[in-house]
Amino acid sequence: MEPVVLVIGLDPHRVPGPWDPTPVAEGIAIGMARFAQAGVGATSCLFGLDGSDDIEAVVTAALSERPWRVVVVGGGVRNDLELFERVINLVHRHAPAAAIAFNNTPDDTYAAAARWLHPPAP
Repeated sequence: MEPVVLVIGLDPHRVPGPWDPTPVAEGIAIGMARFAQAGVGATSCLFGLDGSDDIEAVVTAALSERPWRVVVVGGGVRNDLELFERVINLVHRHAPAAAIAFNNTPDDTYAAAARWLHPPAP
């Protein structure tokens, strides 16, 4: 299945802080599995905030892999306004034809993309 959706978000195992990344990682796995269940190709671009990634390079590489129909930007990215602006501008620059979607939780990522993959008739 050729990927048509790119999910951009934070790798919960590489976000500093005293917190348990397991529930978020499990939610991401559930959300990505829903694409396969629906027969929609999707891939993720997860990056860390621990200083191990050049975020702009990682996101640009993923956006440049192919033409995307939808790019979903995860909630962790949206919690940091400067990071959110950087990611949205990268999407605008490198995937200008893609719809941009936002999930509410990691496990509803397919629903966010589906709004743009199968938009309701006007």
